[in-house]
Amino acid sequence: MSQHAQPPRHDRKTLWNRLDCAPDLTRASIGTALTLSAVWIALLWLFYHFPSLDQDVASLFFRAHACGDTLGQVICGDFPVSQNALAKLVRKLLFFMPHGMILCLLVALVVCLVQSKDKRVSEFPLLKKRNNDGITKLSLALISVLIGPIFIVNVVLKEWSGRPRPMETNLFGGPFDFMPAGSFAGACQSNCSFISGEAAGAGMLLCIVALLPDVWRKRLGPALVIASILTPLLRVAFGGHYLSDAILGWLSSPVIFAWVFAIYHLRTKPQKRSYSDR
Repeated sequence: MSQHAQPPRHDRKTLWNRLDCAPDLTRASIGTALTLSAVWIALLWLFYHFPSLDQDVASLFFRAHACGDTLGQVICGDFPVSQNALAKLVRKLLFFMPHGMILCLLVALVVCLVQSKDKRVSEFPLLKKRNNDGITKLSLALISVLIGPIFIVNVVLKEWSGRPRPMETNLFGGPFDFMPAGSFAGACQSNCSFISGEAAGAGMLLCIVALLPDVWRKRLGPALVIASILTPLLRVAFGGHYLSDAILGWLSSPVIFAWVFAIYHLRTKPQKRSYSDR
């Protein structure tokens, strides 16, 4: 048998189905949230103290060429992947996926709220409990989106971090100085590089896999996981973000998602009865 033979169809199907095994952060504890936060901070420390990691990875996708008559340019060039028609199409599709996710969460929440008012639901306690759980999870997921990708990432960090994107730095043909991740001393005025908003949205895609019904999780889960991973990779290849922007942006969503659910579980945890109550 040839060493390069294709794996059996059954094995390929099994491998595809395994991609839906995204962690269920709807059950996150304070310990889980603290661990994810510690990983995020450790990665920020790493990229801040070793900025060559960002520079070296970005240089892999940069193609330098002669500056010609452009005055004052020490380095000229571009990021070829950003000019590829297929890559641009894929990036555009991936860009709208988190927006579609938010719309689906809203629709699902409305459906659950309507069902909760149905008498047929109230007559069956098990069905009512399942419906209430769905309302809670969907509501908390939407709160996570508002806090993380929308407010912390796009409203605060991207507007105030000041970090130029790779294509904007003088290392890769731009006018601004390179700034390490976590530095707020850059010359970018708005919609800056730290951290990636698209990567944050992609990270949220991974989080909501656990909210899908079992049937849909098997069908859509693998595609969502792939899209979640591919989005930040493309942002780096396009020269739109450094590796640190992509990784920290992507991880920021699971961190926020875990904190929102962990705090909810902590506040709703049944209190132990004291001996005087017995």
